[in-house]
Amino acid sequence: MEGMLQLLAFGPDGWGDELASGLVVTVSLAFATLPLGLAAGFAVALAKQSPEKSLRMAANIYTTIFRGLPELLTLFLVFYGAQLGIQRVVAFFSPGASIEINAFVAGMVALGAVFSAYASEVFLSAFRAIPQGQYEAGHAIGLTNWQTMRLVILPQLIRLALPGLSNLWLILVKDTALVSVIGLSDVIRQAGIAARVSREAFLFFGVACLIYLGLAILSSVAFVFIERWAGKTEPAR
Repeated sequence: MEGMLQLLAFGPDGWGDELASGLVVTVSLAFATLPLGLAAGFAVALAKQSPEKSLRMAANIYTTIFRGLPELLTLFLVFYGAQLGIQRVVAFFSPGASIEINAFVAGMVALGAVFSAYASEVFLSAFRAIPQGQYEAGHAIGLTNWQTMRLVILPQLIRLALPGLSNLWLILVKDTALVSVIGLSDVIRQAGIAARVSREAFLFFGVACLIYLGLAILSSVAFVFIERWAGKTEPAR
């Protein structure tokens, strides 16, 4: 027991510092991806409701691709495929130049694309749950389309979409573990390095399990408070 505590200690003799830095990377990646995924998902949901057929088709193709591909394959396509494409474009205009995509940015883009594809379906369901009369009422009192969306539709949309988005957030937190395969030093990568060096795989991967479970519990508690806040503010409006 004492040996295990020593391995998990902070300082030169333990791996606590490395696991803590991995936790920071994991949480940072999840929080950086969230606004990107939400914004893209909302835009795709709006496109799916557009009267323009080409926009609806493009949005449906987008969600079909990123919901159909495995997250790991999407990550490889962004990190390796996009990097190769960018390098060829740069080499065309500036021979000899080289550009590398940061692993954190690649993870954020790939996970954001997958998150937005699923989030668009959540937003679309929430949009369809709001009666058409809400839009007509906003226009009847002289609100513009933007004002109707911001003051009338969005507050209801957030409340309706929260349960689905909370599930997607938990999935996103777990999917951050995939970035370890492209060299980003997250919790899984740091735990793997510690396990190989110390030959205590069960200990360090067990600690990684506890870290992810802790993040899931904290996220669930946070969403309970957010849902209560959203429910309390609804009648006042």
